[in-house]
Amino acid sequence: MKDISKTAEGRLSYAILVLPALIIYLFVMAFPTVFSVVLSLTNYSGGKIFGNPNFGFAGFKSYVTVFDDPYFYMALKNNLLIVAVSLFGQIPLGFILAYILSRKLIKGTDFFQTMIYLPNVISAVIIGILFNNFFLTSNSVVLEIQRFFNPEAVFSLHKNPMLPVLLVLLWMYTGTYVIIFLANLQKIDVSVIEASKIDGASEAQTLIHIILPALSGVIVTTAILAISGSLKSFDLIFVMTQGGPVHRTSVLALYMFEKAFRGAPNYPVANAISTIMVIISFILIGITRKVEKHFSKE
Repeated sequence: MKDISKTAEGRLSYAILVLPALIIYLFVMAFPTVFSVVLSLTNYSGGKIFGNPNFGFAGFKSYVTVFDDPYFYMALKNNLLIVAVSLFGQIPLGFILAYILSRKLIKGTDFFQTMIYLPNVISAVIIGILFNNFFLTSNSVVLEIQRFFNPEAVFSLHKNPMLPVLLVLLWMYTGTYVIIFLANLQKIDVSVIEASKIDGASEAQTLIHIILPALSGVIVTTAILAISGSLKSFDLIFVMTQGGPVHRTSVLALYMFEKAFRGAPNYPVANAISTIMVIISFILIGITRKVEKHFSKE
């Protein structure tokens, strides 16, 4: 039988199918990324780019400025905290909840599935305003509860303002991973699990030796999604804290926004920050791949 993919008509069909997506990718992703890297190596200060007499090559000056700024390391630390909460909080909790729901270890699975996923359909702006009033304002719910038991109580969360942000992120995005794991748990052949039960395997043994190996690829995918999403965190934090107090809840995306659009804009520094974010993302994803390969060999 003739392979249509090797014919002229087949190659033309593939080109027609791929070309629109390729063009969109080049203009929406590839070109802005390359242009951002180029801009970070210049002294561009606004206005037109081509024909601008003040536009020229500045080398790695913007990167030196970023690495000399203590607020960059504060934002980086907060981003890494969010990555840690995503990898070691959202994903494991999402898997546990999905496992409980898929195995029907509790009643009312449809209700709980809906409630767990519900935060994902609520605007991050609404959630930010809600939890700002719940945690961080001078008359917040948490502070009022503290004052009920101790009228002279001082708002303890102000000592660690990232804690409420991390709690909200854990609550907000765990449902995404629950849905991902639920969908993939349903693909596992039930007869294999039932056979293990007949052979005397416990629930824990079934989980470790059958279910987790079958979901290894999904776990890596969710880890990549968690890393990329954590490094892009902006909307919730911007509404909830705006990076305050004193940049203590700032993240790289918010730090980049401030350099580009607040006060005197510094576009090369802002683009240098975005480039650093991409590099960090690739490094963390590479580490994730290495860990996955290590455990898959064992």
